[in-house]
Amino acid sequence: MRKMIAVFGGTFDPVHFGHLRVALELKEQLALDRLHLLPCHHPPHRAAPETESAHRLAMVKLAVAGDAALWVDDRELKQQGPSYTVKTLESLREEIGKDSALCLAMGADAFLAIDSWHRWQEILDLAHIVVMTRPGWQMPGADLTASGTSSVASDLLKTHGVANVEQLRQQAAGNILPMEVTALEISATQIRRLIATGHSARFLLPDAVLQYIRQHKLYTPVDC
Repeated sequence: MRKMIAVFGGTFDPVHFGHLRVALELKEQLALDRLHLLPCHHPPHRAAPETESAHRLAMVKLAVAGDAALWVDDRELKQQGPSYTVKTLESLREEIGKDSALCLAMGADAFLAIDSWHRWQEILDLAHIVVMTRPGWQMPGADLTASGTSSVASDLLKTHGVANVEQLRQQAAGNILPMEVTALEISATQIRRLIATGHSARFLLPDAVLQYIRQHKLYTPVDC
């Protein structure tokens, strides 16, 4: 059977249960051999993370300790400049070879703006795309053009979309699969704000991560 590996990136500033629940569902629904959690160094489409890379990396490692299928991948943190996804996929493809299936997991909002990504036309040559959606979400069709939004994402889904995981396994790259995931209403911004104002962030992220934040006095000089 063809091996299947997926990539799930983010700033993870800090990592929380929203990230971790999605990671678990990706692993189980896609029957992955492994899932790479990739902390970004400097994402091109958003502000730089508030926290040093070493801390964000350490928190992700603490969060997934004990799960052999969840790999913490620090390759983007070692790069200089912006973290371009296509370069990460090129690096991974070189490592795993041409036959293994490689999946890039991204949210629906990111997919709708995919034509703003660096060398976006090459992504499907390197990997499948798994579009993580909320229950009941549907890809907008003609409305994209009518609203002034690029129709690239809609066209890609029409030409490369598949209906199930087994279709991803049939080839190493090139398909797009929408997949419903549990969207927990938790955000890293919310957690940072709670800590900065002296409120508790407990039950929004693993205790080991919260303890690390306290130990290193991240996000605020006062206890959280």
